[in-house]
Amino acid sequence: MTQYSNSELQTLDQSYYLQTFKRFPIAIEKGKGSYLWDVEGNKYLDMLAGIAVNNVGYSHPKVVKAIQDQAEKITHISNFFVRVPQVELSEKLREISKLDRVFFTNSGAESLEGAIKIARKYAHSKGRGGTIVSFENSFHGRTLATIATGKEAYQKGFGPIPSGFVKVPFNDIEAVKAACNSSTAAVVIEPVQGEGGINVADKAFLHELKAFCDQEDIVLIFDEVQSGIGRTGHWFAKDHYGIQPNILTSAKGLGGGVPIGAVISDEKVSSAIDFGDHGTTFGGNPLVCAAALATIEVIEKENLLENVQNRHDTLVKHLENLNEPSIKEIRGLGLMMGVEFDFEAKPLVLDLLENGVIANATAGNVLRIVPPLNVSDEEIEAFFKVLKQSLENIKENA
Repeated sequence: MTQYSNSELQTLDQSYYLQTFKRFPIAIEKGKGSYLWDVEGNKYLDMLAGIAVNNVGYSHPKVVKAIQDQAEKITHISNFFVRVPQVELSEKLREISKLDRVFFTNSGAESLEGAIKIARKYAHSKGRGGTIVSFENSFHGRTLATIATGKEAYQKGFGPIPSGFVKVPFNDIEAVKAACNSSTAAVVIEPVQGEGGINVADKAFLHELKAFCDQEDIVLIFDEVQSGIGRTGHWFAKDHYGIQPNILTSAKGLGGGVPIGAVISDEKVSSAIDFGDHGTTFGGNPLVCAAALATIEVIEKENLLENVQNRHDTLVKHLENLNEPSIKEIRGLGLMMGVEFDFEAKPLVLDLLENGVIANATAGNVLRIVPPLNVSDEEIEAFFKVLKQSLENIKENA
């Protein structure tokens, strides 16, 4: 295999790959636990986990073995056929979600698209329209339908944007009620907005939203692509609120690093779907389902939901002990944390990277912290040692 430097791979990437990503100036070669190594052998503590994907860390031996074992048997078969990993994963997701039906996809955006189709099919069966209500600062993906639910910045240049989508302010039940009528099929919400800046839904608001949707027979969709699979200290963020949506979408952390998503729905809305209404070629193939089953097993057997709650407390304590005047707010659930500063966070992220820590800036001035669920206290302490120095560096260079 050819040996490359970080800069050589950056140049090749810029020559061949569609330039849709503003890359960090390093090229990652391998990972283990909470750490990554670039092609030049430099080591990084990853507090981003592939943007909330690698929930059990990198190269967890049980996930690796599950992938190896399944690859020796079969990696893909048409969805004309039942297969063991898919059936077992469907059963497991039904158990931990307490919903009824599962459909597998390849990504979060694809899961949300599937949720919209189910919601509209149900609404049409009841004589309602197909309008989808979403929230300001939301992010549900980058397909045409999902950008129609989100920020206008993601829609620029891609018109005509699909119709039938309405946005209202987050945490505002009166705005939801005003936007809904007989043409409304569904309301879709992230219990914790990820790309929007780690904004947590108010408990009272979500309960009012649930009651309103039930009363009006409007489908309630929870987008838990980022907040699900243990990220917040429960299997899903909905469990913090004691609310069951009609449809829940999942992806990111579900596969432990392989591409798999899911649409999980209750029997009421699922019953509207007929044979041929939806489909997928790769969704739920044996390889990704085996990886997802192993990921969930690791979370269960290693008590990672409890670890998330404990590490959340550690993170908050360290953040408060910084006594940093530039911090405006600390928010989030579990290990889905956001720190809002009074300055743009990107320079801070780059300084962290230069000092061996990977993190992410979202919504301009928010530092997003979404490490693996099995991150240790020692690793969190190492992160804060670098963060403290990076904040000092930012001040000196201001």
